[in-house]
Amino acid sequence: MAELVFFSGTMDCGKSTLALQMDHNHLARGQRGLIFTKLDRAGQSVLSSRLGLSTRAIEVTDDVDFWDYVVAEASHLAKVDYLICDEAQFYRPEQVEQLARIVDEMGVDVYAFGITADFRTELFPGSRRLIELADRVQVLQVEALCWCGNRATHNARVIDGVMVVEGAQVVVGDTAAGSGEVEYEVLCRRHYMRRMNSAAARAAATSPDVLPIDLEICPVPLPRG
Repeated sequence: MAELVFFSGTMDCGKSTLALQMDHNHLARGQRGLIFTKLDRAGQSVLSSRLGLSTRAIEVTDDVDFWDYVVAEASHLAKVDYLICDEAQFYRPEQVEQLARIVDEMGVDVYAFGITADFRTELFPGSRRLIELADRVQVLQVEALCWCGNRATHNARVIDGVMVVEGAQVVVGDTAAGSGEVEYEVLCRRHYMRRMNSAAARAAATSPDVLPIDLEICPVPLPRG
């Protein structure tokens, strides 16, 4: 049976790389798919990975109807075996419902990729609907790391080196330092809650007014048994 699968994780955990790999694997088996994305860091109509890989994609706007798109392909005798849907957190909930309908009524596999929560730790509407409707939600195995070395669990928005927790939910940026006015950084929960991104940690480490306890590194839990 066809499935709607949501691959989730923080930034920098390899979601887009996996999307490209899955498309390659299906193509190698003679299948035909459609690749969708929205607000990719590399620009419109492209699915890109931070490893330097990229491919052309269909840009998802708010008026895109996935059901109508796939039906139109079928009416032109263009077989569709699967959909790759990157940056799915930005999709409208209604569009996620269209993807579920494609799986159920057309037997087309849909592989969606996206982050679950925004820089305020609130679920994106598209991600919330995917969690509610997906046959499987799979957290990626590759762990992004906080500046302290522990597993990163939160996406922080950074403007001019300072972490912020207010603003529009969707602002395009990247995790690469110096990538623009708005950047993103993945943090562990402890340092997210303390609003201590890597720039703040570096500044605190060189300040004579900061005690070592204020720059506490996340403890690594000892193995049991």
